[in-house]
Amino acid sequence: MKFMFISDIHGSLYWLNKALEQVELEKPDRIILLGDYMYHGPRNPLPEQYAPAQVADRLNQYKDRILALRGNCDAEVDQMLLQFPMMGDHVQIYDQGRRIFASHGHIHSMDNLPSLEAGSIFIQGHTHIPVAEEREGIYLLNPGSISLPKEQWPHSYGLMDADVFKVLDFNGNILKRISLN
Repeated sequence: MKFMFISDIHGSLYWLNKALEQVELEKPDRIILLGDYMYHGPRNPLPEQYAPAQVADRLNQYKDRILALRGNCDAEVDQMLLQFPMMGDHVQIYDQGRRIFASHGHIHSMDNLPSLEAGSIFIQGHTHIPVAEEREGIYLLNPGSISLPKEQWPHSYGLMDADVFKVLDFNGNILKRISLN
């Protein structure tokens, strides 16, 4: 299956629309949302075109293709606007005999991994910094943030197709890439 990973929207309708343009181009089987949908959080500036209710409306248009989980800026009131479940702390996917454990990163993280067997994939958002590396047989991934990237990284998303994970910017540049075999 082909998966697209979007993290840390933080209420930016502008950057969500950019990401959804990529969904239409890439045609992933599933869109995995790694949390922090509508609220920008007290430590973050307001992102471009901050419109939380409109972000919910746009996401709901893709509800049948979305797997989602809760970020540290998400609350039950956000779930009331969304037509897909997003209050779980993680999502697990089994694809091609491999376990993919997706988490926002504020509970389970690259520094606090759940129990995973070698060859598993752990993906998180939260830090707004892209990652694609292997550590002790576990693949560690982060697509960065579509709306509020940090440490001079551009706005980005993740794409996993077969045995390759890439972090891309919205100009099509590959920022990080790792073979998953």
